Amino acid sequence: MSRNNAGLSPELIVTEALRIIDGMGLRNLTMRRLGDALKVEAMAIYHHFPLGKEQLYGAIVEYISDPARAAAPSGAEESGEEPGQDPRPWDERLRAWAHDYRAALLRHSGALPLMIHRRPDTAAALRSAELHYAAFLEAGLPPEEVPGAAAALDSYVLGAVVHQVRAEGLPSRDPAEVDGRFPTVAALRGVAVDHDRVFAAGLDALLAGLTARG
Repeated sequence: MSRNNAGLSPELIVTEALRIIDGMGLRNLTMRRLGDALKVEAMAIYHHFPLGKEQLYGAIVEYISDPARAAAPSGAEESGEEPGQDPRPWDERLRAWAHDYRAALLRHSGALPLMIHRRPDTAAALRSAELHYAAFLEAGLPPEEVPGAAAALDSYVLGAVVHQVRAEGLPSRDPAEVDGRFPTVAALRGVAVDHDRVFAAGLDALLAGLTARG
């Protein structure tokens, strides 16, 4: 096993860290385990993340929440190249962002706790804010309502993912019995939830409601 840091990069470290989180959970991500997965000494990781795990966590959050990462041409990030102006209507841009962000959060749901406790002040967060603000202004919202609309959209996506992850998670050790105390829940307990359909319908309703006065 080669233990030097040849070929190591921040993005390679982050993607390998996410593989560990996806497969083993956030609590099992350690610098030693990450180094073993990358075939380097753990200290080689600190060359790229000198502040340690907290700095790595921040990079993971930025990686997941970057709306341009998947669509950017190879090498665009390294060269500083900015994507061209998106010609799609404002609502198509917001729907595309919402579905892409939801997919990334579901794919890396083990990292959800990291998304909650970090201020959205990264370049990725600012790109999302730029996309949201420009779209809502194009929709006709007055400037004073735009930040709130953007926050509502972000909250909807994150909340929908949390709800789905919990619904598909392990039951509690002592689940409450659905009995006569909860007649409506009991009557509807057999109704299956199509999370994709519910998310799309809720997104349409949210955007319509936010821009109704635009």
